[in-house]
This record gives sequence, C-alpha cells and structure tokens, in this order.
Amino acid sequence: MLADLGADVVRVQRPRKTTAPPGTEYRGRQIVEANLKDPADVAAVRRLIDRADVLIEGFRPGVAERLGLGPDDCCATNPGLVYLRVTGWGQTGPRANEAGHDINYISITGVLNAIGPADRPPVPPLNLVGDYGGGSMTAVVGVLAALIERHSSGRGQVIDAAMVDGVAQLTHAMWSMRANNRWSDERGVNTFDGSAPFYRCYECADGRYVAVGALEPEFFAELLSVLGIEPEDVGPQRDVSGWPRMHKLFADKFAQRTRDEWAATFAGTDACVTPVLSMAEAVTDPQLKARNVLVEADGRIQPAPAPRFSRTPQPEPRPNRNVVSLETLWQD
Repeated sequence: MLADLGADVVRVQRPRKTTAPPGTEYRGRQIVEANLKDPADVAAVRRLIDRADVLIEGFRPGVAERLGLGPDDCCATNPGLVYLRVTGWGQTGPRANEAGHDINYISITGVLNAIGPADRPPVPPLNLVGDYGGGSMTAVVGVLAALIERHSSGRGQVIDAAMVDGVAQLTHAMWSMRANNRWSDERGVNTFDGSAPFYRCYECADGRYVAVGALEPEFFAELLSVLGIEPEDVGPQRDVSGWPRMHKLFADKFAQRTRDEWAATFAGTDACVTPVLSMAEAVTDPQLKARNVLVEADGRIQPAPAPRFSRTPQPEPRPNRNVVSLETLWQD
C-alpha cells in the first residue's frame, strides 16, 4: 500500500537462489539482497536506514537487536526514524517469542470462535483478518500517524504493531454488542456470523450461491417483496426463535432459480442480494470493471491501488523491480 501511494519502498531480503519473479504483493518495491550475518552487509543496511523515513521489521522480539539493527541502534543515528515492528503476538506478553500465523492470532482474540455454523468447527476467513486487517492495515495507519506527529516533534518513534491488537480493534463493534447483550459467544444466534437468515449465503438451482445482507427493515421488506414472500409468513425479522423457519423459506425460494437468474432479478433493488463470484468471475463484474478495481499490470491481473483521491490521480501499479545494488541505492 505504501508503494502504491508513492513511497519509495526498498525490500531488504536474504540472497535468493531462485530467479522467479516476486509476487504482485511486492509491486513497486526496489529489492536489495543482504546477508545480515555478515558485518559488512549489516553496515551497508545501516547506511540505508540512516537515509530512511521508515523502517519495517518483522522479526521475533530481540532478533533485530542481536543483528545490530534494533531501534536503539538505528534511531541513535537517525532520530527522525519511524521504526515499525510488526509481529503476531507483540513485543511483550507470554507468547511474544512463540511462532504463529493468522489463524492463531484470530483464535485467541475470540474472532475465529465466532465464525461458522454452530454444529461444525470454526471456519478461517482466509488470512484476511489477522495478517492483513489486524496486521498490515493497522501498521500502515501507525506509520502514517507517526510521520504526521514527526512534523511537530521532529522525532521518530517505535511502533509495536501486533496482529492480536489489530484484530481486537477490528472487533470493536462485536465487543460493543456483547456489552449490551446483543452478541453471544455461542455460534448460531448472532447477526453477522451467518446465522441470521437475512445475512448469509444461499445455494441456488445450479449449485452456486447468492449473498443476502438485508439487515435494515426497509431492505428486509424489499427482500421479501422480490422473493414473493408475505411478511406474516416469516414473522418478526429479529425474532431468533423464528430464524429456522425463515431460513427454510428463503432456502426453498433461492433453490428455484440459478444464481445468475437471481442476480438479474435483484439487480437495481435495495434488497442487498448479490451473486457470490469466484475470483475469475470478479474480473468481468460490471461494477468492478467500471471502477477498474482489478487491472492487468506486469502481465498479471491484480487489485488496483486504493483508496482514490480527488486531486491526485489513481496511480498505475508499478511493476516489480529487479534486485539492485545495496551499495549504490539512495546514493546522490
């Protein structure tokens, strides 16, 4: 994201034995190779850091310090440096030095337990909530906030961006509902966990699916109208005891037509019903095409930079750059 927004981003990586190009998630970055166990390479990396605004590291706590690249060392020679430390568990706490992945970080924060049917194991929501939502997005916000603060203080600072912290922030609405007795730790009775008949997916006649998100009363009323269901047949929208019957009514209806037939039927309505598309199908979706959400760059389909600004045009994705010399990078 930072490279998409115009930052000059350099990725320092260990020497690679393969010549395969890096993935599109590395687009817009210059790449240098360094052996951080070699004092000469560490010294060269330190010279690079001395010219940087931001340093991002993702080692376990204490590793950067042992390499001579910890915040005390780096900030001593570059006091304006924003030093971002991205980890799963954070720099402190009993798990700080344990290995982990997205699924682990969302499991201990209560998120994973809240996702999936009541009679089956919790379902991992890809690795979007921990790695990218709680991790990358929180880290980017922290970096930008620290850079803004630096304008008044003239000093950088260290950011401890733990994925478990970020995940907890993402679930603020659920914690608020829980405090008001509107969210249960038990799956199968909550509005957003796929239990509510008006907020879930339904299988259609062709085995594909539609997504229904008719939360508000007016949208729910339009859903019933388009489906041809009388309000008295489903009962009050928020009466949990009536959800099993409501779900069966909706499921029976959606099973009568194909996904694309339902998509055409609901197009232009406020019933909040959309087709569930594969990634291949998403490329041709009219809304995504109209906004150029997915673009071809460097010979690959990939998401376009976001968000969009009124004065500065949306940048074109910059291709991956070849490995450059550590000694010559950022030299005047």
